[in-house]
Amino acid sequence: MKNKILILSIFLVFGFVFTAGAQEPQQNLILSLTNAYRFYKDVDNLAINVPTVVEVPLATEFIEHFDFVVLDKTTNYFEPHYFKQETLVNEIPITVTTAPHAGEANRMIDKDAWTYVDFSLPENAQGQVKITLTSPSPISSSALTILLDDNTALPTSVEIRASVGGQNKIVVANKKMDQQTIRFPQTTSNWWEITFNYSQPLRISELRLDQSNAIKSNSRALRFLAQPGHSYRVYFDPDRPAEAPVGEAGNLTSAQDVLVISKTLTPQNNPNYVIADVDNDGVPDVLDNCVSVNNQDQQDVNNNGRGDACDDFDQDGRINSMDNCPDNPNRDQKDTDSDGIGDACDKEESRITEKYPWIPWVGIGFAAIVLIVLLVLTARATYQEKQGENQL
Repeated sequence: MKNKILILSIFLVFGFVFTAGAQEPQQNLILSLTNAYRFYKDVDNLAINVPTVVEVPLATEFIEHFDFVVLDKTTNYFEPHYFKQETLVNEIPITVTTAPHAGEANRMIDKDAWTYVDFSLPENAQGQVKITLTSPSPISSSALTILLDDNTALPTSVEIRASVGGQNKIVVANKKMDQQTIRFPQTTSNWWEITFNYSQPLRISELRLDQSNAIKSNSRALRFLAQPGHSYRVYFDPDRPAEAPVGEAGNLTSAQDVLVISKTLTPQNNPNYVIADVDNDGVPDVLDNCVSVNNQDQQDVNNNGRGDACDDFDQDGRINSMDNCPDNPNRDQKDTDSDGIGDACDKEESRITEKYPWIPWVGIGFAAIVLIVLLVLTARATYQEKQGENQL
């Protein structure tokens, strides 16, 4: 009997270890995906007896990126979902132009956060772009949101002007940008000019001018198929793409017998959220003066908005952190003695001991050997001399 209990215990232990080991990769996947999302809503205690399409309202939340993942907390797997986008009744169409001219400028107003317009950075100066929004009838607005492509820093400053009563009026005076949404006193105009100054290449995916005089209908909501007795967590508003693997989806668009969550589900800050920081220097991409190169100190000695690590002081086409001679132009990066200092600024170039740094160590080693041999010979001679004296 004792042997049977022992064997059963061993099987249970192995079973537990195997199950825990199998769950670990899934837990890692969940964490790696959900840490891109800023907020979540929990959907618990659903009063359903059969699989039912559930609709979670998202009408009142301020959301920058309309991307979501739905996690079944009971099984720890992601579920397919369908996002019902709100429509604006009386939405006023907008036309966008840029100076200097940028191709595909309408990508900034196509309501697709993953397309973008690329504004290149001049070689020896800060970049500036003026974006003009015009409409056939006036738009009342008090907020402008700028969404950026991955690994892109915010512009260094912004200024917003509008035509009010025939006058070119400053709505937002030139100010440093430290967030993606700029708020201002409500203004009504059919001509808006937004000026961005930037010190790194700029990629704008969306430029949203809030239209407070449009009526919102068919409010935003998220649908997914819920199982009886299961609990769910809806993650939303990521700062970078994070698409979860899901199984086959049912017809969530026109599903019947949809259970609409009528009570307000309070959004929670995601404690696992990690703001995008592609170079892992502790400075978020949107505020990093050198997005792709690790520069925790954010040093910028010439105050041009570009961190020294990704600036190019000598204008030779290589950023300082990748230039073996950052203060002297040397596009070829020639380094004859392979000491990490380019020939253009190496004052001790071609010295044999610099080109072959092991030579001094060989000399030191040879001298040490000679010294040891001499000491041994001296000691032996002394010993033999004493032996001879003793025999006498």
